[in-house]
Amino acid sequence: MHRFIRTLAHGTALIGGCVLIVLVIMTTLSITGRTLNKLLHGDFFANQLAGFSKFLLDMGIGEINGNYELLEAGVAFAIFSFLPICQFYGAHATVDVFTSVLSQRVNRWIMAFWEIVLTAVIILIIWRLYGGLERYLGNGETTFFLQFPVWWSYALSFAAGVVACIVAVYCAVARIGEAIGDTNILPSEHGEH
Repeated sequence: MHRFIRTLAHGTALIGGCVLIVLVIMTTLSITGRTLNKLLHGDFFANQLAGFSKFLLDMGIGEINGNYELLEAGVAFAIFSFLPICQFYGAHATVDVFTSVLSQRVNRWIMAFWEIVLTAVIILIIWRLYGGLERYLGNGETTFFLQFPVWWSYALSFAAGVVACIVAVYCAVARIGEAIGDTNILPSEHGEH
């Protein structure tokens, strides 16, 4: 089970990372295209190189249509895609100013408590995300420029969120097991296993 959950968390993070790479490339191309478009509409190109400027503009050099819509949907998916791996490795931000003086056993119980709370919060968020998915699926709303259904991005984020829920529940149970057995089950961001 441990290996399956780890593979699930890594796989989801890899997919989210690939989406982010595509988004970075798309955004870079869009910004470059918009800059070139403004430059080609400038006085120098319009007066001195009008034919060349018109040729490039006719090729479609400019901002990528729907860039913001794709960026919004892709970043939402990526965020939900990275939740499982953060959960599995305990890589969420923590403050241990007060707990650093406590025993390891007490810290394990504190970690188990907060793991349960975080799992409940993730499940709540994904439950509400599902509510939004149902709403947009029912009303047929589409994005402004690309006209793709809004529920598509909700569905992709929900799929990654379901993986986050599965990993979170596993991690909560594992943290309780760590507290009871005073042993390490899950890896941590500090390299402990």
